[in-house]
Amino acid sequence: MGGLSPTIVAAVGGGGGGNGGGGGGGGGANGASSSNSCCDMSLRCWCRWRCRDHQHQHLRLLFSSAFVFFFGCFVLYGSVATLYAWLAFTPGVHGLAQSESSSSLGCLQDNEGSWSVGVFYGDSPFSLKPIEKANVWKDEVAAWPVANPVVTCASVSDAGYPSNFVADPFLYEQGDTLYLFYETKNPMTMQGDIGVSKSTDKGATWQQLGIALNEDWHLSYPYVFNYLGQIYMMPESSKRGELRLYRALNFPLQWTLEKVIMKKPLVDALIIKFDGKYWLFGSDHSGFGASKNGQLEIWYSSSPLGPWKPHRKNPIYNVDKSLGARNGGRPFFYEGNLYRIGQDCGETYGRAVRIFKVEVLTENEYKEVEVPLPLGLIEPNKGRNSWNGGRYHHLDVQQLSSGEWIAVMDGDRVPSGDPVQRFIFGCASVAVVAVLVLLLGVLLGAVKCIIPLNWCIHNSGKRSDAFLAWERSNQFSSKVRRFCSRLNRVPSFLRGWIKPNTYTGKLVIVIIFVVGVALMCTGVKYIFGGNGAEEAYLWKGHYSQFTLLTMTYDARLWNLKMYVKHYSRCSSVREIVVVWNKGIPPQLSDLDSAVPVRIRVETENSLNNRFKIDPEIKTRAVLELDDDIMMTCDDIERGFRVWRQHPDRIVGFYPRLIDGSPLKYRGEKYARRQKGYNMILTGAAFIDSQVAFRRYWSEEAEQARELVDRYFNCEDVLLNYLYANASSSKTVEYVKPAWAIDTSKLSGAAISRNTKVHYKVRSNCLLKFSEMYGSLAGHKWEFDGRKDGWDL
Repeated sequence: MGGLSPTIVAAVGGGGGGNGGGGGGGGGANGASSSNSCCDMSLRCWCRWRCRDHQHQHLRLLFSSAFVFFFGCFVLYGSVATLYAWLAFTPGVHGLAQSESSSSLGCLQDNEGSWSVGVFYGDSPFSLKPIEKANVWKDEVAAWPVANPVVTCASVSDAGYPSNFVADPFLYEQGDTLYLFYETKNPMTMQGDIGVSKSTDKGATWQQLGIALNEDWHLSYPYVFNYLGQIYMMPESSKRGELRLYRALNFPLQWTLEKVIMKKPLVDALIIKFDGKYWLFGSDHSGFGASKNGQLEIWYSSSPLGPWKPHRKNPIYNVDKSLGARNGGRPFFYEGNLYRIGQDCGETYGRAVRIFKVEVLTENEYKEVEVPLPLGLIEPNKGRNSWNGGRYHHLDVQQLSSGEWIAVMDGDRVPSGDPVQRFIFGCASVAVVAVLVLLLGVLLGAVKCIIPLNWCIHNSGKRSDAFLAWERSNQFSSKVRRFCSRLNRVPSFLRGWIKPNTYTGKLVIVIIFVVGVALMCTGVKYIFGGNGAEEAYLWKGHYSQFTLLTMTYDARLWNLKMYVKHYSRCSSVREIVVVWNKGIPPQLSDLDSAVPVRIRVETENSLNNRFKIDPEIKTRAVLELDDDIMMTCDDIERGFRVWRQHPDRIVGFYPRLIDGSPLKYRGEKYARRQKGYNMILTGAAFIDSQVAFRRYWSEEAEQARELVDRYFNCEDVLLNYLYANASSSKTVEYVKPAWAIDTSKLSGAAISRNTKVHYKVRSNCLLKFSEMYGSLAGHKWEFDGRKDGWDL
């Protein structure tokens, strides 16, 4: 190696001499060949030496303890995140089930929300209840009953008018037809247009007619009214900076601009006739000092076409945004009194509506007092699983010509800006995990320093003289290096303070790791898990509800409490019926439920009670679900959607295949191996209460019911035989749950805890029922027969 340095220096010097005018270039023509050979040799040696040096550096970096530690943590936490996503996020495409067309054209994630529109009925504006409480049944859309919301982004998008959400609904009655005008968010222009739908059955079902008004700016709040035989619409055009009035040329789809009422960017403006004058209510947020969503102004005129004069006390309100100053729908008259609807925007935009009784309205005075909101309009306790569980900010109440009252209200399951908030929270969680990984590395000794000193400016490589002078004058480099040195003392301080080799130190390391896992799962949930709602699934553009029925007794009370708390929050559950077979029933106050719970106490402890005819059940669909089975609400909603598609079948989550000679009862694994099934256990299955219950309690099933009582088993097997005996077509449908937990193995009160005995009894049932109703062995349906992949 002693002869290597001069050669390297010569090679470098020759390169530098060229820049200086020829010094070191060689000794004339005679030495040219020799000199070039030397340079070539020295350059090759230099390059080989540098390459080896770089390779050694890369190998040291690759196999350093810090790199191995960080790579291992990346793989470990990444695996945890992947496993969590696999377990927590239901497989399949929700959008496909909601609507095959809207999944790609509309209903996209929008930072403004996921608004939809619901219908309410009542004998007065203060006794309004959602449409599902009116028990309106529609066979053509398999909705027994129809449930809110009735107009959604999916139903509008399916009609060929892509929409991210629908909001600000206003009704207009014309004969026996109701027209619904609303803001629809165009996913391509990202601005609001005015859409319109019509209903001929008092709002139960709606036909989407199209876009009534589309301008180059955002439109919303389509207030529609009649004046002197003409129909007018006054949408919000605040982005245009003016309030515009349109007149219908060919109602409801063709409109023309009648006039600009006011050169002010009024928000949520409306016009009412009161005490011989026309009054215009609206909010102007453009003024200096105006409280956004907390400002209200009033104008008056002898005609809705103007001219308009300002109220003497304008602005009427300029207060906190939670006090309901901003309009939230059409004012209404009831028993001679005028009521104004306002928005509470306190916690988030459009959090709720508030109703005010107007006591004084003159050119010089205005006074109103708040009155209670109808209980039917208050959001349910299902949180984000409810279509209006997050907020509701617009209400239009009207009395129909028939005398009954109807209302339309928009609702959203999430607050304003939810996607951005979830992304920020998710990124923050992942960032904290990164800090915890660094802390773990320090405590485990894998990380010796936080910032290597050769990263600091003082030792960062060759710099110009000018930059060096700047550093010296500002003492910048020394301060950075001093900061790095102090920061690098932290690892040794932490190791000395926590002492990783002690039991306490090891406990701290475990806690840090567990917290990191929890935060990683939280970050994945916020970023990739959607809004957290387990929504209902549309079928033919409409929603419905079902009754959840379970059978239990006093020894399984702990199961029941957990069961009710979980399933009552599922979106489409209307009521929970508990068939109480034995012991003292619990008090309803002992159960934490978001829906009504009815305990049906039976006089005899019989499994036949599961399918007992019950006139108090208000829905056609009944989910028979054992109290020891736990699964996600999304799985339940998927099963309900499939049942609405095939209401003549038993639709459930536990398939079985009955075949062989002699017949033998086997578990799901056997059906999987044979790639087919012909039975669905009703321990977790949807059935038609009107058909199944009557069929089960028919005379032809009397002997079989006695067998069920004798064995205290097989009631679900019997129902499958009765269905198969009544039809030559497919009678069962399987839906695979994302996951399901059977807690019967943890309880000493389960009849199936001894699997071997349980299966033997059921095999005997198969032989008996086959003699009565014929064998199921001739029927078999394969898995993976659905386009949505829900039966894989």
